[in-house]
Amino acid sequence: MKIDSIRQEYKFSELSEKINTNPIKLFKKWLNEAIESEVAYPTAMSVSTFGTDGFPQSRIVLLKFFDKHGFVFFTHYNSEKGRSIYKNPAVGLHFFWPELERQVRISGIAEKTKTEVSEKYFLSRPESSQIGTWVSEQSKEIPSRKFLDNRFIELSKQFKNQVPPKPESWGGYLIKPEKIEFWQGRENRLHDRILFEKHDKIWEIKRLAP
Repeated sequence: MKIDSIRQEYKFSELSEKINTNPIKLFKKWLNEAIESEVAYPTAMSVSTFGTDGFPQSRIVLLKFFDKHGFVFFTHYNSEKGRSIYKNPAVGLHFFWPELERQVRISGIAEKTKTEVSEKYFLSRPESSQIGTWVSEQSKEIPSRKFLDNRFIELSKQFKNQVPPKPESWGGYLIKPEKIEFWQGRENRLHDRILFEKHDKIWEIKRLAP
């Protein structure tokens, strides 16, 4: 199968510098349109970090909250991404909504959310997900799939008739944005790229060449 000839023309929409002077409001608009369009996993985003081995690493997680302060996701603090963030809190986020021919790239600094924020979200999760958080020591080597399944059965019995508490090593990260780029596919590969860059708490707007 030849993959070098796979391409499509982008004709869905356009993006102007004047569409919105607040990138958080523009992101909210785009996310709502992705949800309303029923795209698959509209809150899925790639989280890129500088790995502890020196190589860049990316993985897909789900955005859970966002506001003027930044973007929040939850994970194990002792995972590869958690250890990477501890070493270097510079993080990249990337959203891709192919049905809308749109991408959003975010560069920011990660910090842990407050304990009460993590606990509130943890308690809102299904019980099976709460137990699953206890089962998996994320990123650590395990002997087999059966090991995970047996561990889940054991902990399900242990937490029977009680609400599993949040593990101390699990919680949220708030990514405080410094740059937010909105990409809208356009014809002839002349895509619209609008960059919001923060300087002294003020967002400056630039158009970038595609």
